[in-house]
Amino acid sequence: MSVQTYEAMFLLDSTKASVNWDETVQQIHEILTRQKAEIVASRQWDERRLAYAVDGHRKGVYLLTYFKVDSLALATISHDCRLNDTILREMILKIHPKLVEPLIESAMNSTPSVEEERRGEDEYEERPRRRRRDDA
Repeated sequence: MSVQTYEAMFLLDSTKASVNWDETVQQIHEILTRQKAEIVASRQWDERRLAYAVDGHRKGVYLLTYFKVDSLALATISHDCRLNDTILREMILKIHPKLVEPLIESAMNSTPSVEEERRGEDEYEERPRRRRRDDA
């Protein structure tokens, strides 16, 4: 069919990925290149404690990857990701052609900050609460 650009976020087992990061990334890139995907950009996004356990894991490492591939290959890529022990979850999104360059540039030049997220949570907690009818 047609070649599209996709954004993939892989949630990886932090214990296995931390042992040999380069080998882990190479495994994921091999899954993509087996389906003739052209990897545009790839980087470690973040390592975090998960909100809930995923396959018994409480921590995970995120790998953000942009690639171009025929849309028919996505099912095989997702299947191969489920067979890999290091990949806990994957999410693959199709990118609109007009947004490809800005998204890739933004993702490769920015890093999520825990401090910024906490600052956002603090602002939320400082908002005045709505009064209830029985509070009056």
